Amino acid sequence: MPYDFDLFVIGAGSGGVRCARVAASHGARVAVAESSHWGGTCVNLGCVPKKLMVQASEYGRWVEDSHGFGWDTQPGHHDWAALIAAKDREISRLNDIYVSMLGNAGVKLFTGHARFEDAHTLSIGPSPLDPDAAPRRITAQRIVIAVGSTPFVPDIPGIEHAITSDQAFHLPERPERVCIVGGGYIGVEFAGIFAGLGSSVDLVYRPHQPLRGFDADIRSALHEAIDLRGIRQHRGNTPTAITRRGERDFAVTLSHGEPIETDCVFFATGRRPKVAELGLEQAGVRTVAGGRIEVNRHSQTSVEGIYAIGDVTNRLNLTPVAIAEGHILADYLFADHIREWSFATTPKAVFFSPPVSSVGLTEEEAARQGAVDIYLSRFRPMRNTLGGSPQRTVMKLVVDQESQKVLGAHMLGDDAPEIMQGLAIAVTAGLTKQDWDRTIGIHPTSAEEFVTMRTRTRETPRTPPGKGA
Repeated sequence: MPYDFDLFVIGAGSGGVRCARVAASHGARVAVAESSHWGGTCVNLGCVPKKLMVQASEYGRWVEDSHGFGWDTQPGHHDWAALIAAKDREISRLNDIYVSMLGNAGVKLFTGHARFEDAHTLSIGPSPLDPDAAPRRITAQRIVIAVGSTPFVPDIPGIEHAITSDQAFHLPERPERVCIVGGGYIGVEFAGIFAGLGSSVDLVYRPHQPLRGFDADIRSALHEAIDLRGIRQHRGNTPTAITRRGERDFAVTLSHGEPIETDCVFFATGRRPKVAELGLEQAGVRTVAGGRIEVNRHSQTSVEGIYAIGDVTNRLNLTPVAIAEGHILADYLFADHIREWSFATTPKAVFFSPPVSSVGLTEEEAARQGAVDIYLSRFRPMRNTLGGSPQRTVMKLVVDQESQKVLGAHMLGDDAPEIMQGLAIAVTAGLTKQDWDRTIGIHPTSAEEFVTMRTRTRETPRTPPGKGA
């Protein structure tokens, strides 16, 4: 049967947009449906506005540090409303760019909520972007699900009083007291944002250290950095209830310890694939634990002709990964070549102040494969010596003992994400410690420390199977 489109993409986030544009460049007839925000979570409720707010939160610290360099500056009053308005203008500009990119590529745009009727048919109905839209019926030979994820909150008494990152970007005013639940990317980043802008912050998380999955030395260094920012950490804790005491007065009951009194309860306890209203059962698409859409190595779901990319698959939930998956899929479906990406060495960053960034294996992960050499450096960066900050930068290399390949690089310190992007090339290329050693550094920089760590800090033997997990 003839179809309306060769490819229909549900969701105009980073992965969906890349998939649609590349497929259209290969000559396919492509359409995209978006129900809420052109550009998806990253542009509207994630990476982009988050980093703008992180940058806003850093100016107060810089004012204080400037005194050590002879500046007679005084901290001023931060205008939260002005920040949110400026952020919204930038996001609106980016929304328009996404729409223009798709249109210029020849992609047909549909504003509305797409839902499966069968494996090749979608109904597109009203959505927040177009609440009065008349329902439409579209057919496509292939359909890509790229709807991303949504914040998850636990079912505890009083949870209706809590917000998530979706609401945090649009608060009418900055709360003076904030209790953030969650020690992952979002929790740590927003703790730094609110603390930097003047709020009193409590950070509650279940593990012993923040940032589960990151290298242990970096997690420990981040714990110290969070303390230096004046953020109160409640480790090994989970909230059991939220009680409202007034219009802006809440008490958070913890599993251990005294309750926290706060003006705002912010849950950053993970995200789940956004599949509830897609009608996947109508098409026979299979999901597994947590709503994740199951896919094979070609991003194909359990149904032939239906694919899924990005956070909805819950594989590696990072914007550049979704973009790569979208590009690879478009090439696989409509071109005679497939571009290669190295997902195993995907770099990552957490935009605290100072930020954390890493690429490759942690010490624990590498030791499961064989013995490793560890190079670790802790130092007070040049800016902090005059600025007076006690904050230290931490850098670490994980090196395979037999081959001397650098398996992982990790850093906490100013400009860590910018530095790590370059180091990711070296780790992806499989360069050895000797290659790093023969590289001349740029002086004076913090980054040169990565090519001047000559003395091994310790040797970590291979971890026997079943140990160290």
